[in-house]
Amino acid sequence: MKKYIIALGLFVPTLLFGQIDRSIRPEAAPAPTINIKDSEVFKTDNGITVILSENHKIPRVSFNLVVGSDPVLEKEKTGLSDIAGTLIMSGTSNRTKDVLDNEIDNIGATLSADNNSIYMSSLTKHMDKGLTLMSDVLMNANFPESEVDRIIKQNESNLTSTKSDAGSMAQNATAAANFPKGHPYGEIMTFETLANIDRSSIVDYYKTTFSPKGSYLVVVGDITLEETKKMVEKYFGSWTGPQPNQTDWGTGKFNSGNRVIFVEKPGAVQSVIYVSFPMNITPSHPDYLKLKVLNNIMGAGGFASRLMQNLREDKAYTYGCYSSINVTEDGSWFSAGGNFRNEVTDSAITQILFELEQIVDDYVTDKELSLAKSSMAGSFGRSLERPSTIARFALSIIRNDLPKDYYQTYLQQLEGVTKQDLLEVAQKYWTASNCNIVVVGNEEVVPDLGKFDADGKIERLDAFGNPKVEKIPSDLTADEVLNNYLSAVLPNISASKSKKLAKKRKKFLSGIESMEVVIEMTSAQIPFPITTKSIWMAPNIRGQLMEGQGMTFSSSYSDGKTGQQQAMGVGKSEMTPEEIAASNKSMGIIPEFNYTSTGMEYEVIGIENFNGRDCYVLKLNDGKTVSFEYFDKETFLKAGTVSIETEGEETQEVTSTYEDYVLVNEIMFPSTIKVSTGEANLEGKVVSRTINAEIDLAPYKK
Repeated sequence: MKKYIIALGLFVPTLLFGQIDRSIRPEAAPAPTINIKDSEVFKTDNGITVILSENHKIPRVSFNLVVGSDPVLEKEKTGLSDIAGTLIMSGTSNRTKDVLDNEIDNIGATLSADNNSIYMSSLTKHMDKGLTLMSDVLMNANFPESEVDRIIKQNESNLTSTKSDAGSMAQNATAAANFPKGHPYGEIMTFETLANIDRSSIVDYYKTTFSPKGSYLVVVGDITLEETKKMVEKYFGSWTGPQPNQTDWGTGKFNSGNRVIFVEKPGAVQSVIYVSFPMNITPSHPDYLKLKVLNNIMGAGGFASRLMQNLREDKAYTYGCYSSINVTEDGSWFSAGGNFRNEVTDSAITQILFELEQIVDDYVTDKELSLAKSSMAGSFGRSLERPSTIARFALSIIRNDLPKDYYQTYLQQLEGVTKQDLLEVAQKYWTASNCNIVVVGNEEVVPDLGKFDADGKIERLDAFGNPKVEKIPSDLTADEVLNNYLSAVLPNISASKSKKLAKKRKKFLSGIESMEVVIEMTSAQIPFPITTKSIWMAPNIRGQLMEGQGMTFSSSYSDGKTGQQQAMGVGKSEMTPEEIAASNKSMGIIPEFNYTSTGMEYEVIGIENFNGRDCYVLKLNDGKTVSFEYFDKETFLKAGTVSIETEGEETQEVTSTYEDYVLVNEIMFPSTIKVSTGEANLEGKVVSRTINAEIDLAPYKK
């Protein structure tokens, strides 16, 4: 009997299951109201709005202070807020940076700051010590001059990197296109504005921006309301400051017709394309959620999004094409784009505009809407797993004047978004005919861009979003520039003004048979110093070595006929005949002296600004690498070099800057060399430069 009962128990559900009509999709359950516990909110006597989200699951607590000041125009000191934010953790009147860092580490805490906030997280038992350090930084940051100088130099290197980073150039051009110069979002730091920033302006920014009035303190973790009130009074009660800056910056710069902006990146085999436009919307507007759903369908929803399906999956123009909406109280904008091969640059723009036209003109599909809602609901649900989310919600409600139950009913609001809603917001905020189309790439793509511009006139911007200043025609020939450079680096020999000057230079240089240079390089991206060594021996021996932490990262050696190179993780390889030939064209202790005899191709292409200095520009081509050498118009010393090497669809650009020239063995050499690859910035100090000494070649041949 027992067997029959079991069999019946298995059979009945099967029978019932078989009677279900599988062609009918079951109705989804209604979106639930999320049971989110309200955060505790109170205001201090000195103007801080405190938001507490208790969570006693783990013995940790965090305090996140956000100031209430709106952005300000920095004008000739653009970049000031970013510099100040970087320096806040550089020490206080009570603690040096090293002491502060050690005290943070000793309690296993996190303490960080930027230009409008300070954050501290620690175990609950170390909360008092953590808040002692946090309040000290907040009220007593002292911005040591040495740290100011260090951060400014670091930013100089970052600006140099920008000129070889197509993505950064595209972001700068997009910001400049969408917002006028009188808007904070339209301000972009340059070498000129960086030079105007000093310690006094940093201190002024800190004192006027970091004020309790209008600020928010978000507290999350293992702490009660009474404890929070006690701690806030103890550590922040004495904090004073001025009223925060409150400015209505309005909206962006709206076009009448499409506008094409080109930023040149010589040698690029790909174009970075951003199609963007400002939007007149703030985070508190009811349309914001609908726009987020629309953007998910357009290009923020991964592989299912329209841009990815069209430009990657269908056309194979790129590995990725995405869109984003940036909505703030101070200005909002849409952007879509990616990296595309040169030959499909115009086609990619055509398809991005096509997708904008389609989404503005017609309804999205039911499937697209369902996928977007599911994706966003899932992200929202996962965010609730983090204790900080509840406090972040409370801060958002207060700052953006949202309904108190906005996040409790978020899923219901999301579920209520319809195809009609999305068409209406698309037609209200988006456009395919009033866009800023930014292209960063090679000059060869320019002829195909005019058709996208409303008046057919392509604007040109530089790497920092300013109107491109065309090269001034050179008043000197290439040989005259090189001759003046030789006079600058051989000052004592060139002082005679003899008609036999060339012979004197040749005789002097022929007496130099070798040189070895040792440079110690440091980088914010690398936690230890790197030593580079380079050798030259007459006539055509050259070697390079890069070491650090007892390891050899790379080495190379060539004797003019054969050569080899090796890199960690890649292995050793023989240099090709083309590589050897290219290397031989820049041989010598002063390679420029030999350009004519070695077959180096060179021409002067004009006068251009390089890192704030007007320079004669020589374009070189050794058959493998195209380089641009910049010679200071006043001193004729070499200010820098930009080298571009293309291998297939990959382009490597390296910018070198030469500073602090010193006289060594009657020759002027730079003692500071900065190298930027776009991904890493290194600053090198010459440790030694040995001429006509015995050189051990073995390390270079490994």
